Amino acid sequence: MSDILTITSEHVSGLLTKDAAPAAFCRDGDTVIFETRDCYDDAIVSEERPLGDKADPIENPATGPLYVEGAEPGDVLKVEILDIRLRGWGVMRSSPVCGVFHEDFTERTARIFPIRGEADEDRKPGDAAGSGGGIRDDSGCTAASGNDDTKRAGASENVASAQYIQFDDRLALPLDPMIGVIGTAPVGYGITTDTPHRHGGNMDCHKIVKGSTLYLPVNTPGGLLSMGDLHALMGDGEVFICGLEIAGRVTVRVSVVKGDAAAMLPTPFLSCRGRVMTIQSAETLDAAGDMAAKAMKNFVKKAAGKDNFEAGMLMSLLSDMAVCQVVDPLKTVRVEFPLAVLETYGYRLP
Repeated sequence: MSDILTITSEHVSGLLTKDAAPAAFCRDGDTVIFETRDCYDDAIVSEERPLGDKADPIENPATGPLYVEGAEPGDVLKVEILDIRLRGWGVMRSSPVCGVFHEDFTERTARIFPIRGEADEDRKPGDAAGSGGGIRDDSGCTAASGNDDTKRAGASENVASAQYIQFDDRLALPLDPMIGVIGTAPVGYGITTDTPHRHGGNMDCHKIVKGSTLYLPVNTPGGLLSMGDLHALMGDGEVFICGLEIAGRVTVRVSVVKGDAAAMLPTPFLSCRGRVMTIQSAETLDAAGDMAAKAMKNFVKKAAGKDNFEAGMLMSLLSDMAVCQVVDPLKTVRVEFPLAVLETYGYRLP
């Protein structure tokens, strides 16, 4: 791992902008590690101090930006999520001003959850899941692997996932680590890292996991890719205002997609676990859902070679619409479609 480019968590910002100086440069196809802070800027280290220990923490700090050589406006950045390694503990905090349940609280309260167990690929034959405190690399982060959606509900004992948190004395929850903030520099003015938009940003889509591939628009030379705000576990909607917030290390392979293949993708666009999806954000869920459905329909129409009628029928039969988050300045909705259907018609992802 020593010969792989690493962007450390010293290089963080609360703003994604084309005016940012690159933290690092890479070539098309290179593998890069992003070391990230949690969404609280690593400020909350004790449940007794829910406001944290920093006077002026960065909200949702994103590590970067990365300049990808050869990436030009109009291209698409292909970001393959190769690995996510987590810090040994995660934190959640209530809010009296944000989130669906904010009226339930008059002050902030924090809870810290130790990460237990170890990743499947790090267990030796015969080892039991949850038998140790986690395999850590030299940064103190535990290795984590994505789990099937069927494992996300949790189990009281004999947890199927290798890594988990003990929520209480009855419930253990298997982890499914994801990236909350990931984006390129937006068009025009900079956009804060608490806001999702066409460049990506704070989409909080729990499908952006190890093994998935995210396609993002290139709006400025080099793309200027940044990421952060990892969650060890989060449900659709992020209704409490946060997921299980955590710092870590994300390993990605970054490539440049050009020409018609790039123009066809309704970015932000994600391939995950046999499904492709477009992720769209707007002031209301209705608007975001409308944008996502129309963007995916147009993509299916082109990928499958169908007219509006047939593409619309396929969408109504096979697509799924889901809410990613309802707590950011813009709301985020994704629309998913089975990749195998598009491959039946000869389409292949770039």
